[in-house]
Amino acid sequence: MIIIVGLGNPGEEYARSRHNTGRMLLEHFAKKADIALASKGVHFAHVGKGAVEGEPVTIVLPDTYMNKSGKSVVTLVKNVKQAAKLLVVYDDLDLPFGTVRMAFGRSSGGHNGVESIIKALKTKDFVRIRVGVCPTTPGGKLRKPQGEDAVIKFLMGDFGANEIAVLKKIEKQIFEGITLFATEGREVATMAMNSK
Repeated sequence: MIIIVGLGNPGEEYARSRHNTGRMLLEHFAKKADIALASKGVHFAHVGKGAVEGEPVTIVLPDTYMNKSGKSVVTLVKNVKQAAKLLVVYDDLDLPFGTVRMAFGRSSGGHNGVESIIKALKTKDFVRIRVGVCPTTPGGKLRKPQGEDAVIKFLMGDFGANEIAVLKKIEKQIFEGITLFATEGREVATMAMNSK
């Protein structure tokens, strides 16, 4: 059983913010895969079970705040072996907006949600889909907000109309990546996602 987690913050005020990218993309995935999500208090999350091309998957949208995401994930992932079949989707300020990368066993890169999961599971050996949200210069260089307040304001800000159009393309990439991960495994999915 593959467990897929979309990171974000609960509540309508955060629903379309950049920091909710993982949650938004996974909500779309669940809809497309026809997997119904329901609130499960025991998991502190909205959870849905279904299948992708015959492979069983569980989708998890933590209802905790971002920095407590591990509290939810640890109720479903009980050991290191299960962690290897965990896939976490989240926003990444170290990647240009619109870029999608799959990775395994990395550090949190300062992402509070990922850090919370690593601490709760006592391992960093799980798969991530990093979705870039950083603006870039016309030459393609990262134009990161400077200072903690500016970073928080940017991440908590909503996507603009042009960015939403790009997210639609990312939705397709995420669906394909998760499907490959479920059917062909981590190596094949990583190669396919990181070649785009």
